[in-house]
Amino acid sequence: MATNKLLCSFRIIGVFSIMLVCALSANAQFLRTSYFMEGTHYRQQLNPALTPTKGYFNLPVIGAVNATVGSTSLGYQDIIDIIDDGDDFYKSTDFMNRLKDNNKLNVNFSTEILSAGWYKGKNFWSFNIGLRTDIGANLTKSMFTFLNEMDAIEDNWRNSNYDISGQQLNINAYTEIGLGLSRQINSRLTVGARVKALLGIGNMELKLNKIAMSANLPTDQQINEWSSDSYWSGSSEAIVAKAQELKAKFDNYHANLTVGAELKSSFKGLELKEEEGKDYVTDFDFDSGKLGIAGYGFGIDLGASYKIMDNLTVSASILDLGFISWSKSSTKIASANPEPIDIKGSTYASMVDPANAQSSVTNALNKLQNDAENYMDLVTQGDVLNYDMLQLEVGDAKESRKSRLASTLVLGAEYGFFNNKLAVGGLYTTRFVQPKAMTELTFSANYRPKNWFNVALSYSVIQSAGKSFGLGLKLGPVFLGTDYMFLGKNSNSVNGFVGVSIPLGGRKVNKQG
Repeated sequence: MATNKLLCSFRIIGVFSIMLVCALSANAQFLRTSYFMEGTHYRQQLNPALTPTKGYFNLPVIGAVNATVGSTSLGYQDIIDIIDDGDDFYKSTDFMNRLKDNNKLNVNFSTEILSAGWYKGKNFWSFNIGLRTDIGANLTKSMFTFLNEMDAIEDNWRNSNYDISGQQLNINAYTEIGLGLSRQINSRLTVGARVKALLGIGNMELKLNKIAMSANLPTDQQINEWSSDSYWSGSSEAIVAKAQELKAKFDNYHANLTVGAELKSSFKGLELKEEEGKDYVTDFDFDSGKLGIAGYGFGIDLGASYKIMDNLTVSASILDLGFISWSKSSTKIASANPEPIDIKGSTYASMVDPANAQSSVTNALNKLQNDAENYMDLVTQGDVLNYDMLQLEVGDAKESRKSRLASTLVLGAEYGFFNNKLAVGGLYTTRFVQPKAMTELTFSANYRPKNWFNVALSYSVIQSAGKSFGLGLKLGPVFLGTDYMFLGKNSNSVNGFVGVSIPLGGRKVNKQG
């Protein structure tokens, strides 16, 4: 069975990736490896209190580009195959063995369209206009098992029991306009904050809350046998006995399909199409010419850094506290609660009349076969997001809706050596993305002899399952970094950060260091 429309949700991801001019599949909008690199300003993305040694002006668009793809179980190539709708990838035994019961996928992309920072007296000011996207999904192993077994065994749908509930997709895309201020309170304490106006590009929440199916139905061979004249040859007593036997078999047959889903979308230019004669969604259509601001919001970052002793500094921040309110006019609501398919064997058993055995059994078989084919048409298309199965009915949005930002908690500690030119540090982050928060613990060693030259080596133990490492390098105006080095197609987490900036103003001596 071909899977040309395996997951419509990931096609939607592709549409929005193009819409956002995102060339990379993109779990974090910052680089953990940069946190203890004093010569770079990019660490302010993790904590607004961590001021750089000099002011800066980032080159437009390419000044700070970050893209990451991460999963709790799937490898990089697995994710690319799903998004690209690769043929038969789910048939691989290695792929199926890597899956957990629930498989989380987080993708995001961020770039600074325009950003700069400068010192003014005791204060460090910063300004940015940036693009942010967050994509999160939950895919269950039962879904891939369903696709695999339905494809491998032609008549598997006739005798099966699957529950593929719990699939979820979340997309959030917005433009951020931020103004930040950091101030050194004394020789030990520095605090910082950034306020952000948010222009919502789009938001989508799709939940397949319930998709469960089970069946016990006769095969075509059995139906053909029971319909043939030769089956009904023999004495009248034998014919009656056969009718009674089939009546008992019919009573045990059944097929059930229960569906429940909901879609909330706030994207200008996104239309939920309905075919003529159908009162439910049959396609998604996106008109990039209608793209615009679909909502407005507010966010704030707060941070602090405290020097406990000359060589030991601790820091903490909370990022992206805020929300976006999506306009009623840009919002589409759809829900799927179609009447469940409930094929009961008793319906066909009651049609059997031993006094008119052959014709009554034939009529019962014809009805059973017709009902079974309708059931088959829904469950064997190789699509989890099967429009005909879901029957998403569009409803009017009664009011605007809100979505919260993916907030992040950051805790750090570092110890410096050799007049603070060499440091080791530990960093804890929890990012409250959908559908489930992602936590990371990163250890790093940092060599920072000059403002124009910093290098860091990091090791993040959770998201990459301890199978990757990170690097950061600042060389003059260029910064390159990764938290998760790409080490082959089955890497669970991969990311890259590129920044190019122009120094502003004279060198600022950090009184804490």
